[in-house]
Amino acid sequence: MRNETEGAAPAAPATDPVDARLAARLAELRAEHGWSLGEVAERSGVSRSTLSRAERAEISPTAALLNRLCAVYGRTMSRLLSEVEAEPARLVRAAEQQVWEDRASGFVRRSVSPPHPGLRGELVEGRLTAGADIAYDRPPVAGLEQHIWVLDGALEVTAQDVEHRLATGDCLRLRVWGATRFRCPGPADVRYALAVVLP
Repeated sequence: MRNETEGAAPAAPATDPVDARLAARLAELRAEHGWSLGEVAERSGVSRSTLSRAERAEISPTAALLNRLCAVYGRTMSRLLSEVEAEPARLVRAAEQQVWEDRASGFVRRSVSPPHPGLRGELVEGRLTAGADIAYDRPPVAGLEQHIWVLDGALEVTAQDVEHRLATGDCLRLRVWGATRFRCPGPADVRYALAVVLP
């Protein structure tokens, strides 16, 4: 299916089960708040048509789109993704960890921590292909604390208009208040651990 809507990756031929559950959860969250598509569009800066297609699982939302919706609904991305899973577990084996891919931007996100909506900290593994560049216009939760530890490759992180160049083994700690940007300068892909702590 051809997709020319902003903030959305091309839809796969068959609906991914995670995308289907995510779509249903996005619709539920909007209903819980009593908001129309127009109200969510105004709050998030995402068009009504894109929101509607995301809620019907007609498109696979990008990381940037999910980040905007998380900001509107006051959730981290991990919490939102954990809400589409079954009963929270204390232990999640590597093969069972939830993996979400933003094909449009070359970003793969693995939720390493066992999901639980009541916990303040979480651990995520991120992978960016060489040349991938992701910009978030706001944090999902203002003042979110992040620890970014590069495991393999190189990563450029921009926060508060300051660019940080990280090599293998480097770790950056910051609190996120505004826009951030993650870029893999190459030549190889980058793999990093992201520890997130709610304020």
